[in-house]
Amino acid sequence: QVQLVESGGGLVQPGGSLRLSCVASGYPLNFYTMSWYRQAPGKEREWVASIGSTGINTNYADSVKGRFTISRDNAKKTMFLQMTNLKPEDTAVYVCYTNNVWGHGTQVTVSS
Repeated sequence: QVQLVESGGGLVQPGGSLRLSCVASGYPLNFYTMSWYRQAPGKEREWVASIGSTGINTNYADSVKGRFTISRDNAKKTMFLQMTNLKPEDTAVYVCYTNNVWGHGTQVTVSS
């Protein structure tokens, strides 16, 4: 059974950093684009970033460009999201996605 499990969320002050991880199990990760999404309370789910199967091609939402970096380690079946200069508006549940499979998410709260 395919599973995506996120970790790394938490409470951080504005301007701080966090690194999220998404580990895939039961899945040949190497062939698929992977993405991060986020959903804030009362808002629609929002695409954050995507990374191609080889890790070379990346794309970011304008709201996170220059602050977030997406990466992956196919040997470890893991995708990462390095988040810097975090803002209160980044507060959300961050969820990873690939090939019609969603993780359950990890909460990121940015607050002083």
